[in-house]
Amino acid sequence: MGRESKIAARRWNWKLTAAIAVLALAGVTTAMAALKVRRFVTTDPQFELSRDRKDALRFEGVRYAARGKILRVFAPDFGRSVFSAPLAERIWPDRLLVRVQERKPVAFVSFRSGVLLIDRTGVLLDPPAQAQFAFPVLSGIRSTDTPEQRRERVRTFLRVEEDLGYLGKDVSEVDAGDPDNVRIVAQVGNRALELLLGDSDFARRYQNFLNHYQEIQKRSPGVKAFDLRLEDRITTKE
Repeated sequence: MGRESKIAARRWNWKLTAAIAVLALAGVTTAMAALKVRRFVTTDPQFELSRDRKDALRFEGVRYAARGKILRVFAPDFGRSVFSAPLAERIWPDRLLVRVQERKPVAFVSFRSGVLLIDRTGVLLDPPAQAQFAFPVLSGIRSTDTPEQRRERVRTFLRVEEDLGYLGKDVSEVDAGDPDNVRIVAQVGNRALELLLGDSDFARRYQNFLNHYQEIQKRSPGVKAFDLRLEDRITTKE
């Protein structure tokens, strides 16, 4: 390499080093500025989520959940900057918008301690104070069941409900404790009847029973429980 080439290389290295230094200084300056901005928005009182403001928290999507119960979830956030929350949830400069997605119940569950609701994933819910539901009771669930056991019972219940379709309007209870031997309680002819449906063909078996009910009632007027699991006959349960 010639002398001129070496001089040019040294000049290039010096320029590169200077450029890197300038960039590094700019990066440090930007980082310090960002730190100052963050410190300002997280400590300045004007961005504080105030407990004294009724509109400090605004809720969307709430239908049944009690406002007080939701507020307890956010209790630790009062007195802190709204910038501690994700950007999409802020209402400039000192309020939060909370979008609530409530669990949707599918049935009632009765325990000795009282009646609860249950959603399609098996989560137990407290009944809302001011709400009325027309769900059937899902029996076969015990208070000692694991979450997976509850999910399995609900899956069976939903399968029965889907198969029955419009026929389910008169069903007041589904016992899914044994998925291989589903039992329902249905209002038929102004009587509450217990019907064993087995593990499949729920609508077909139930419809077949309804088609022959007048004849069955004449033969067994006092019977309130029937086994529909056999393909060629309907048997009574005393």
